[in-house]
Amino acid sequence: MYKHLLMNMLYNGNYTLNSIICYGFVRIEEIYLPFFDKKINNNNLYMKKFILIIIALASFTLSGKSQTGSPTLRKKSFNLSDGIAIKGYDPVDYFKKNKAIKGKKEFSQTVDGVVYYFENSENKATFIKSPAQYEPQYGGWCAYAMGSTGEKVEIDPATFKIVNGKLYLFYNAFFNNTKKTWDKDEATLKPKADANWDKIFK
Repeated sequence: MYKHLLMNMLYNGNYTLNSIICYGFVRIEEIYLPFFDKKINNNNLYMKKFILIIIALASFTLSGKSQTGSPTLRKKSFNLSDGIAIKGYDPVDYFKKNKAIKGKKEFSQTVDGVVYYFENSENKATFIKSPAQYEPQYGGWCAYAMGSTGEKVEIDPATFKIVNGKLYLFYNAFFNNTKKTWDKDEATLKPKADANWDKIFK
């Protein structure tokens, strides 16, 4: 339904920046690529720039929270064990294998004060190309706790979820799997977790 509303607004010129943003961006390629094929060929440069801006904004809204900062801030804010993130688990394998796999010290990499271990040199090389793509959200603390109370709570590396290309970790012990609770109300908890992390990571 949203796709058709957006298409109608764009074709008829009946839109504002805010009105389009309000409809959200779930499947950008379905909404905009047909539009590019039919409309951009008319050399309407203003429209082309407008669409490119919208797509850039969409990409931003779907991305995770920024975790770029000084080594001091990152070491202070992140969930680390002797300076090592994710309890030594390989962040790349969550995406490549959909599994939590222990990394090895000989394949370690430090990123702005935070140390990551990798299963092999290939994963290390992949991570180095784009660390922000693989680092866990909220500094590696429990996503549910960050959204529920804003507290930094430990995680079980094997309890995780990837949402929009971002890694979320969860506490899971003593018969309390917080991922299950998160899944029931992710739409509410995620914005709260984002806001709470912003208060911590500053």
